[in-house]
Amino acid sequence: MTLKQLEAFYWAATCSSFGMAAERVHLSVSSLSKRIAELEASLGQVLFDRAGHRAALTEAGTRLLPLAGGLLQQADRLQQEMGSTAGLRGPCRLGVGELTAITWLPRLVSALAAAHPALEVSVHVDVGAALAERLDKGELDVAVIAGPASRSALTSVPLAHARFAWCAGPGVARDLHQMDAEAVQSHALVTLPQGSGVTHLIDDWLRQADARPARRLVCNHWGAIVGLLAQGSGIGLLPEGWAQALCERGVLQPLDSPVPLGSLGYALHSRRDDLRPLVSMLHGMAAQHADFTVASGAF
Repeated sequence: MTLKQLEAFYWAATCSSFGMAAERVHLSVSSLSKRIAELEASLGQVLFDRAGHRAALTEAGTRLLPLAGGLLQQADRLQQEMGSTAGLRGPCRLGVGELTAITWLPRLVSALAAAHPALEVSVHVDVGAALAERLDKGELDVAVIAGPASRSALTSVPLAHARFAWCAGPGVARDLHQMDAEAVQSHALVTLPQGSGVTHLIDDWLRQADARPARRLVCNHWGAIVGLLAQGSGIGLLPEGWAQALCERGVLQPLDSPVPLGSLGYALHSRRDDLRPLVSMLHGMAAQHADFTVASGAF
């Protein structure tokens, strides 16, 4: 029995497919399967039931999983403390929403490169619901998502809050007295798609304002939303720093609302059973760099 065999088994058991597990450990699917077969032969136990459409853990595999995870965690710590190369190594897969990607993600990636030069960092940008699904399947190591974990297999650590402001293009803003139920009846509400944390913030505001938008213009890109608002396509919210900078330049105008917008709390999500040093390190690094404030000079 070897650590490489245990590693192949662990990721095959916790990822959504053998293909995804093979990618995590830089192997072909056939090589991954061979290592698992060698481990089964060494233990004298069948670890996966391969009779169905997707391999499932046997009773022996279920018992081995936490033991294998613990051994791999100890091996990671030993490598980190005793290895000749400073820092962690191997793949590091981050999931973030667009707001994180265009605010503090570059600082985080730069800090990771400096502290752990052997890490192979990759970033996947998507809405929160999609990130949570990929994290649950083992396709990501951690993900920055608005709100607490909504899946039983995931856990989350709070990071920072983002604040937003209602705004519109100058032509639309001139026709509005304030951002209220009448405003969302007369103009399209420009918003990110369902699954984004911002849509929950908007829905909360709509309930409190007793407002029902006549039409939604859905767009999955913050930059495109800015362009749509500036062009007079509707009304919407933007991150507070963006809104302030664009309003100062006259591109947009702020919209006052009798119902305040709440802030949106973001957290670092990870799998509950993933206790690797990589994940705990990412918790600390993300908490250190999380900041959704955007300086006016960025516009």
